[in-house]
Amino acid sequence: MKAHTKETQATMTPNKALTFLKEGNVRFQNNLKANRNLLEQVNDTSEGQFPFATILSCIDSRVSAELVFDQGLGDIFSVRIAGNFVNEDILGSMEFACKLAGTKLIVVLGHTSCGAVKGACDHAEMGNLTKLIEKITPAVNAVEEPKDENLRNSSNLEFVDNVSEKNVQLTIQRIHEESPILSEMEKNGEIKIIGAMYDIKTGAVNFYE
Repeated sequence: MKAHTKETQATMTPNKALTFLKEGNVRFQNNLKANRNLLEQVNDTSEGQFPFATILSCIDSRVSAELVFDQGLGDIFSVRIAGNFVNEDILGSMEFACKLAGTKLIVVLGHTSCGAVKGACDHAEMGNLTKLIEKITPAVNAVEEPKDENLRNSSNLEFVDNVSEKNVQLTIQRIHEESPILSEMEKNGEIKIIGAMYDIKTGAVNFYE
């Protein structure tokens, strides 16, 4: 499989980009890989890059977007931060990726058993991590069940995963509210912004369309 070119990127649509990721995740789940020569892709992308998607995911070592979607060099912009939330810098990176570099799809990818989310559920405090976890706290507060405070912590994995899903939803909401550029591009059909959850037990990605 060749690296994407200006020509192949130009034929890409948001829905086609999503299909590419879905097909890649199926290959990953079945322990298959597209036939690609990475060193050849190094050469092919040496003078330019034409990715088709931008993926915001967690820094978790089990959730590498390039691997779980079976993508090669030059295929996706990968933004990683613990808890997969957005801030001004990440929004700027996404605006660059879509408006200037031509990607057609933004995926906010959460995952099950997320350590950052667990920290937020436990209201953990430690150095700079404290401020990071505060970014995820709105998702914790937005999940109403269970009411029992004894069940609203990291030992309740169902609660943790529900908070992770809510965090994805709130992150997409922030993208819409805080980036007029990306919101307008989506309204015009130039890009699609969607959420997804990766299951660390199965390797499957569930997209919220």
